[in-house]
Amino acid sequence: MQTVGGQTLTVFTETASDKLALEGVVVQRAECRPAVSENYMKLKKLQIEESSKPVRLSQQLDKAVTTNYKPVSNHAYNLEYDKKKKEEGKRARADKQQVLDMLFSAFEKHQFYNIKDLVDITKQPVIYLKEILRDIGIYNVKGTHKNTWELRPEYRHYQGEEEKDAE
Repeated sequence: MQTVGGQTLTVFTETASDKLALEGVVVQRAECRPAVSENYMKLKKLQIEESSKPVRLSQQLDKAVTTNYKPVSNHAYNLEYDKKKKEEGKRARADKQQVLDMLFSAFEKHQFYNIKDLVDITKQPVIYLKEILRDIGIYNVKGTHKNTWELRPEYRHYQGEEEKDAE
């Protein structure tokens, strides 16, 4: 037993609600050595054996595990997409006037469209559609409507309304 001198040792407890409480101050300190006996040595031997066991073990299996997932070369949604593509077939070029009519009716609903949406609406090849759009539309490179197409001012049905708003 020793008296605690130069430093102050205190005892804290922690409650269930994570609050710390001061229980008291340590006045005397004691050091203990175990009484080495047969039981103590068995206990220590068990502790050492337990701590030296590996956390992960490898084991040989008698048969293959069949509960996990097998790899699939082509998933169902890919097959559905391919089937849909085959049904639609290649996009055939329609008459230019028909495509223009489809584009004008689309631009009546919305002012701006990206090329993908216009391809879905008209069912035309992208290159052919871009050729037609260069004649009647403006491609926005920057701004809030970046990468979208809109009609040129001379083709807009709402150009009179814009002029009224400007006044």
